[in-house]
Amino acid sequence: MRLADLVYELAKGLPDHLAREVLDFIGYLREREERGEWRDLMNAQADSLNAVWDNAEDEACNDV
Repeated sequence: MRLADLVYELAKGLPDHLAREVLDFIGYLREREERGEWRDLMNAQADSLNAVWDNAEDEACNDV
């Protein structure tokens, strides 16, 4: 039995109010995963732009 099938079988037996909590938790996990992908992308972009952001010409803008 696949893991998703096992989760489904266990969730089927829950009362509606608990099944709703499980559904909310699944949504949270999916969002957390998506945010992690975005965070990785943003970190990769930040590393590549360090030379642009950290230079003497732009130092005056840091105090604005």
